[in-house]
Amino acid sequence: MDMRKTIAVLAVLMLSVLAPQALMAQDRIRVGTTSGADVEILEKARDVAAKNGLNVDIIEFSDYVRPNLALADKEVDLNSFQHIPYLESFTKERGLDLTSIGTTYISPLGFFSKKIKSLDELKNGDRLAIPNDPTNGGRALLLLQKTGLIKVDPKAGLTATPHDIIENKLNLRIIEVDAAQTPRSLDDVAAAAINNTYAIPAGLIPARDAIYLEDADSPYVNIIVARTADKDNPLYQKFVQAYQSQEVAEFILTRFEGSTLPAFEYKK
Repeated sequence: MDMRKTIAVLAVLMLSVLAPQALMAQDRIRVGTTSGADVEILEKARDVAAKNGLNVDIIEFSDYVRPNLALADKEVDLNSFQHIPYLESFTKERGLDLTSIGTTYISPLGFFSKKIKSLDELKNGDRLAIPNDPTNGGRALLLLQKTGLIKVDPKAGLTATPHDIIENKLNLRIIEVDAAQTPRSLDDVAAAAINNTYAIPAGLIPARDAIYLEDADSPYVNIIVARTADKDNPLYQKFVQAYQSQEVAEFILTRFEGSTLPAFEYKK
């Protein structure tokens, strides 16, 4: 009988010791994203999070629409693929209650071309491709405006469209295409504005290949997004800490050769 009691006590003690580890092993979140750099950086953040007992499932989507809808519908717990202007525009349009809980990186938008080496070489009537979503399309137009080739109506703000162009010195034809198709459009246009999400998988390195690139202090900071009601969830905050680690910062700087920059504090 004493031996049985001893075994029972030992079993209870073992369970009490293992229970926290078992619970830690069960900590799991789902993070939605899009292809390219977002997935690669998230995989590194997932490795860092795993060291701290947080398991991260990465759910990849093929467009910029589904990640926010999936988050609102609780198909994922967080997403990491968009910058602040896009989130603000999307949530306002769709009536979603989503909130940024941490910054991730900055990827300067660039114009690329197979036909010219500078936007100065554009000729009258040339065609330019830009993403067809409101925020990134407006971003491309405002970047083009910095060259002096076009002027956009100030009232249009960050979500300008080709209809908001009020001056077009070379009568450039602005073609709106799905963001994922912008690399393929290079055969058909003089130049295309391509997000890093799709430039990198297409073998384009912005710092090396872009004929015109946003400044390094671009206001379009990418973010980790949660449902507003869950923004203080400890697991989600734990993931933000993993993402904003020195390991992830060094990975971004090394992997993307300066064309994608950490948007959080790190040791330089």
